[in-house]
Amino acid sequence: MSIWPIRIFFMALCSLAGYAVSQYRPEIIQGGVYGMMIGFGLGGMLVGIDHMLKGFSLRAFSAATFGLALGTVAAWLVDRTELFIYADEKTRWVIRLGLFLGFGYVGMILAMRSNKEDFSLIIPYVRFRSQSRPEDIYVLDTIAIIDGRVADLVESGFLEGTVVVPRFVLKELQLISDSADAIKRSRGRRGLEMLNRLQKNPKHEIKIHEADFVEEHEVDSKLVRLTKNLSGKLYTTDYNLSKVAELQGVAYVNVAELALLLKPTIIPGEALNLKLTREGREKGQAVGYLPDGTMVVVNSAHAHIGHQVRVLVQNLVQTGAGVIVFADLVDSKAEAA
Repeated sequence: MSIWPIRIFFMALCSLAGYAVSQYRPEIIQGGVYGMMIGFGLGGMLVGIDHMLKGFSLRAFSAATFGLALGTVAAWLVDRTELFIYADEKTRWVIRLGLFLGFGYVGMILAMRSNKEDFSLIIPYVRFRSQSRPEDIYVLDTIAIIDGRVADLVESGFLEGTVVVPRFVLKELQLISDSADAIKRSRGRRGLEMLNRLQKNPKHEIKIHEADFVEEHEVDSKLVRLTKNLSGKLYTTDYNLSKVAELQGVAYVNVAELALLLKPTIIPGEALNLKLTREGREKGQAVGYLPDGTMVVVNSAHAHIGHQVRVLVQNLVQTGAGVIVFADLVDSKAEAA
């Protein structure tokens, strides 16, 4: 979000304040236009100082304040020595002003140039350490929750950190679970069961995030924006959402792609055990499926449909839907030989 609208609004308020002073205290500022100009100039000066300090962090400000306090104490101690007691009042005032300005400036500069170990010399036995450490944040979308594999990853310890479920995702799950469509209702209830399963895991923290971006109408846009604001990682099974996150520079993990990468590699000549469930497209063929859903077409196996068989992989064909494995029945006698 740009802060220039706030700066412009502040300068307008300063102008109005200058006008108000000219009206209620004319002895200070005479003329409304003159008052507005003074207010506008003061606001512009403050905005200019703000622009100059845009790289000035809170840590640097704290160090400068601490250094200024030390410098002021040092100047006060020097002043209390009464070294300049014989100087006249005007000269002594100038010397004191120089002492406080000089020691204050030197204290600020030294404090800002120092590191945290230097402060331990001033305050013994104290070490300034950050109490917060970088936290891994995982934002889940609706489909990833329903899918359930993220819950398996969390429970197995592959994901360590805080799992964030946005409130708008929870509302979407509730809407799906209350749907009149039986399939959608079943999916929604499964998602709620997965969330309940995650919350019961004592080893991991599950947070329901209340942020909602009313200007965004799509849940996917809200997810990408929330993940970016949290500097987290988005977990999804939606290909389109993954690409949107990638275009916007948001870290993501597509669980479906991860599952494909972790599938066992099948090579020609490998023997597999599987159950044949239906006929193939060609005469005599039968079809079975591996545990990960890969389709295996077995030649000359029509008579074995409904039975567990052992097959030998002949070749693999890559299609748009995935890999299809073609295999032949293993001759038990030949295998024994």
